[in-house]
Amino acid sequence: MASSPCGSSSFDSGLEIKTRSVEQTLIPLVSQITTLINHKDKPKKSEKTLRAIQRVGQAVNVAVGRFVTVGEAIAMENEDLKEEMNFACYEARRAGDSIAQLTDVVSSEHPESDGRSTIFSDKTGMVKAARMLLSSVTKVLVLADRIVIKQIVTSRNKVLTTLEQLEKVGSFQEFVQIFSQFGNEMVEFAHLTGDRQNDLKDEKKKSRMAAARAVLEKCTMMLLTASKTCLRHPDCESARINKDAVFHRMRFALEQVIEIVTDARPNGETEVQTISIYTGIRDFKNKVEGLREEQYSMSQESLLAILEGILEHTEDFTDSAYTSHEHRERILELSQLARQELEQLVTVWIQAQSYKVKEVTEEMELSILKTCQSLNELRRELHKAAVGLAADLLKYHADHVVLKALKVSGGEGNLETVAEYSCKLTEQKEQLVETCRLLRHVSGTEPLEITCIHAEDTFQVIGPQIISAAQTLALHPSSKIAKENLDVFCEAWESQLNDMSILLREINDVFEGRRGDKRTYLSLPRPGKHSANLKTVKAVKLDAEEQSTIAKLGLELRLLTSDVDSESDKWEDQEHEIVRQGQSMSSMAYSMYLFTRGEGLLKTTQDLFHQAEVFSEEGFKLCSTLQAFSSQLGDDEKSLIVSEKEKLGALCQQLQVTAKTPVQGKNATFMKVDSSIQNTKNIMTVVVYLLPVCYKLIRKYMSEKSSLGSPQSWREKQLPTPVNEDALDRKNANGFGVKSLEHHMSNLTFLESK
Repeated sequence: MASSPCGSSSFDSGLEIKTRSVEQTLIPLVSQITTLINHKDKPKKSEKTLRAIQRVGQAVNVAVGRFVTVGEAIAMENEDLKEEMNFACYEARRAGDSIAQLTDVVSSEHPESDGRSTIFSDKTGMVKAARMLLSSVTKVLVLADRIVIKQIVTSRNKVLTTLEQLEKVGSFQEFVQIFSQFGNEMVEFAHLTGDRQNDLKDEKKKSRMAAARAVLEKCTMMLLTASKTCLRHPDCESARINKDAVFHRMRFALEQVIEIVTDARPNGETEVQTISIYTGIRDFKNKVEGLREEQYSMSQESLLAILEGILEHTEDFTDSAYTSHEHRERILELSQLARQELEQLVTVWIQAQSYKVKEVTEEMELSILKTCQSLNELRRELHKAAVGLAADLLKYHADHVVLKALKVSGGEGNLETVAEYSCKLTEQKEQLVETCRLLRHVSGTEPLEITCIHAEDTFQVIGPQIISAAQTLALHPSSKIAKENLDVFCEAWESQLNDMSILLREINDVFEGRRGDKRTYLSLPRPGKHSANLKTVKAVKLDAEEQSTIAKLGLELRLLTSDVDSESDKWEDQEHEIVRQGQSMSSMAYSMYLFTRGEGLLKTTQDLFHQAEVFSEEGFKLCSTLQAFSSQLGDDEKSLIVSEKEKLGALCQQLQVTAKTPVQGKNATFMKVDSSIQNTKNIMTVVVYLLPVCYKLIRKYMSEKSSLGSPQSWREKQLPTPVNEDALDRKNANGFGVKSLEHHMSNLTFLESK
């Protein structure tokens, strides 16, 4: 179960939130409630403060009332959710009333001393009301989200019904009428599932949804031509086989979509989790490196078993007929090396445990590093084998010779030649399917793994469909519809080959440290840049001992890049200059982390120092953006941002000086590497702090700008800190954030009459 989306809040809705829209709607509510609860209790409250608090409470109550009205209207339209929705709305209304009463602290007729509970005298009551409000509003939103799911299921059912009618039609006229209806229903289904796909938080589900929707999109045209061909040639067996395969694939894709949106599995089956080699190596290395901190938390047998599991998967490469002899021998050699390095690590590990040492010994540290390096080399070799095979195949089949030959021989009615080239296409299909399986092992991310599986399935299905379409054309060479049908399936094959080229580039991006992010940032300076400053630096690689020394610092930098990426994902406007520059710096810092592991694009110390300069320059750009941003803020917020901006600027200056300072000798070079990584880590710490602060301030600015029409009114501090009198007095009645809840509810409302 997921707690509230605001990490600093203690509120827990008790409901799992699966979509970004619900999560993003709740964030301002959590923030505002936290601010209200954490106000500073002063012995003397000014009239100004009291009036501000009262306005906030009244605004909350009014906004919740409007929000609940929408929820109750939804309940009336959905009988199966009526009871749950009405109860959640009732709870929300009660909570809103409680907050209004507790913030009613101004009335001269009811002074504080008259025994009434207020926000000042009953902090517990305020917390209880806030919990109830958040829980009930979340329940309303999640119930409304269930209606979205219900809509998708209903839309799918309509598509399935029409699909069955299409499959049974006996005339062109009937087919045209029903296909027109089918097209409209597919458009509605595409809109609903597209919105859902973009809203999903789980990247794996999002990728699965994209794959299923791509199948439906491409199959719609195939269904049209395959059905027309079957109607034109009703006694042709190959035409029937061709059409049946399309209908089967569409039904399967429709079921996949429903499984994703409802979290259901057919017949109660559990999803089989298959682990790729990349994922296995990553997790294994994390366990090995974790021995530095927890030497006694894992058994030696467990580590050995995990490694053997990974090496068993490499048999997919060594047993493949398409893996070259050189790659096969190298993979076997590196697999054996990994076993030897782990056995050596286990030996020194047991020795360290026998002496009951608390700190990792130098020998064990070196053995950990060598074990990880052996796996890095194995992963690199597997990557080269899979990507090399894929690139060669794509290049070899770029001219689509087999497809062209099938079209020509089919048009000539030459069944013998069609059979000959069908065998060649089948061989090509098997090569591509095998290559997709190997690529999946080295893909690097779950979304890319799913894309590999989708590509494998597509080649597996479309290959035989092309053959059956070519056979139909060969039997009816003068048929324009049969020719059109073959063209459609050949185009789908060519399209999948193009998609595979894109997939290959994305896998390479991940391998080289770019991680397949939403946008690609410059990880190295442009040619020629900074070269004058670094001519005296000798380009060398770190040895094993140096990497061992710097490993902990690199890991700390890696965790900071994860924090920045996590905070960046929360921004609604991904093109905002602040988040864009933060993501850029995170990407560069990540490549520096990879350098500490002997991976990625940065191969030498000179590469690292180049990257450090570019990183510091990006930091200076962020400082300029923050300066401009601070000019829009009130005094309190401005001083906070300016203070952090100055700290960031000083750290960037320090890093740039370090990167530009020439050094001589191995020890001096390593000290410069260590200092560069440390400075980068310090800069990223500031960025991690700044991103959520700026995001909250921007959300407040946008909210109050829309309600007041003037940026000058944006002054309230929205961070979960004590409320001061001036901030409360300037708080606008509509600035609570519940307006955004109403906006979200309007998006989820399906009351056509309203």
